Amino acid sequence: MKINAFVEDLRTKSAAELNEELVAAKKELFNLRFQNATNQLDNTSRIKEVRKNIARIQTVITELQRG
Repeated sequence: MKINAFVEDLRTKSAAELNEELVAAKKELFNLRFQNATNQLDNTSRIKEVRKNIARIQTVITELQRG
């Protein structure tokens, strides 16, 4: 249910807000990868979660552009 709520929240946002979310998620992914490379990251599953969130955001952006 948590994922569905996240997607529904994304669908209520404008294209500009979605782009801001996408930029923030990509920055977070960069930071997580950097921490992982320097062995500072404890929760490595967060990388996978952020990657999937980026894909969800991009999917909603594509839906807005087509619809």
